[in-house]
Amino acid sequence: MASQEPWQMENGNGNLKGSSKEFKHGRTAHNMSSSSLRKKSDLSLVNKVPCGLVRQLLANLQEVILGTKLSVLFPAIPLAIVAQFFGFAGPWIFGLSLLGLIPLAERLGFLTEQIAYYTGPTVGGLLNATCGNATELIIAIFAMSQNKILVVKYSLLGSILSNLLLVLGTSLFCGGIYNLGQGQKYDRRQADVNSLLLLLGLLCHMLPLLFRYAGNSGDVALIADSALSLSRAASIVMLVAYLAYLVFQLWTHRQLFEAPEDGDGNAVSSDDEPVLGFWSSAVWLIVMTAIIALLSEYVVGTIEVASESWGISVSFISIILLPIVGNAAEHAGAVIFAFKDKLDISLGVALGSATQIAMFVVPLCVLVAWIMGIRMDLDFSLLETSSLALSIIVTAFTLQDGSSHYMKGLVLLLCYVVIGACFFVSKTTPDQGNGINPGIKLPTEGVISA
Repeated sequence: MASQEPWQMENGNGNLKGSSKEFKHGRTAHNMSSSSLRKKSDLSLVNKVPCGLVRQLLANLQEVILGTKLSVLFPAIPLAIVAQFFGFAGPWIFGLSLLGLIPLAERLGFLTEQIAYYTGPTVGGLLNATCGNATELIIAIFAMSQNKILVVKYSLLGSILSNLLLVLGTSLFCGGIYNLGQGQKYDRRQADVNSLLLLLGLLCHMLPLLFRYAGNSGDVALIADSALSLSRAASIVMLVAYLAYLVFQLWTHRQLFEAPEDGDGNAVSSDDEPVLGFWSSAVWLIVMTAIIALLSEYVVGTIEVASESWGISVSFISIILLPIVGNAAEHAGAVIFAFKDKLDISLGVALGSATQIAMFVVPLCVLVAWIMGIRMDLDFSLLETSSLALSIIVTAFTLQDGSSHYMKGLVLLLCYVVIGACFFVSKTTPDQGNGINPGIKLPTEGVISA
């Protein structure tokens, strides 16, 4: 390493798994997207501190807090906590909490990448698969604990739609405009795999919905129970498919998902060495996750108050605002690489996140709700499921030829605008059911009480 400071070398050189070049060639699109928003930290002043423990603590703080271009948003975190403590209005708490989640989500990606330097690219890939959408998963768990099942469904649906239409559309549009004189190419093999998984997830979403409409029995409760059982079985199938996808991505076909190289054979990013030690990264990861959990609780608890105060439906806030803010850092990185004519990274971010949410986070929430004794199924209602189906189909058609131009991105963006307008005028409230009385706990069904 270039630097031999204790905060970088607390585990010794022997604990680094493989060479920097080996790790660099194992980095995925998500890692590269997050790194585009990082900045170098000047440790010259920190190195002058005589006490080693204080110097290590200050260096960690500088790398974690000031090592991102989004550091200006960190003050929103204590402001949200103070607003909650002193009983400020709900919209203020909601807005500050959303702003605070933006840098926290980016820092999670940074910390998992730091840990991956010591565990190797395979374990790092598993960490990224688990923590990549931690913000959405934590918000969903808090919403389920408060029986706001529609908020869970809306936020997860919105994350999929924003990745497929907003992020991908913006990337293709901006990349096409900036590189107007030349066509942009990408490897469609990765897109084909993600499209297949998304279609499988769509099938699992549509069957409970069709089952409810096609039921011949007049007993609504019986149909609801059957649709719920089908959703839980389909969720297990989706998780099995996602595990197979991880094996495909991290072992058998890793080369399809690695970050592309430039003309000199080097990876896009030049950050070859860790700046934090293993245990420092692990502790910071726990701290950041705890703060995300706290802010997520604030968001879920004040979403209805903010909806009433702003005159915006809860469905619009959950489907449009929450996903945009929660993944703003990752989305910005995807667009930046589209400007640089690195569409493979942009596609890896957008399609990878959509696949992770559809095939991992959604079925996991259904099974967690089952454990908690809460009735949550895969029936996202007719309007929501139709929006998801059309978005996946439009995206699959857009990516079928391996080339891109700004018109494809514009069409995806316009689709997102139309869907956003649809949910803007929708007045569905979080306590409205979809046929199975969501959010009602069953005393004989829960394994663990919420």
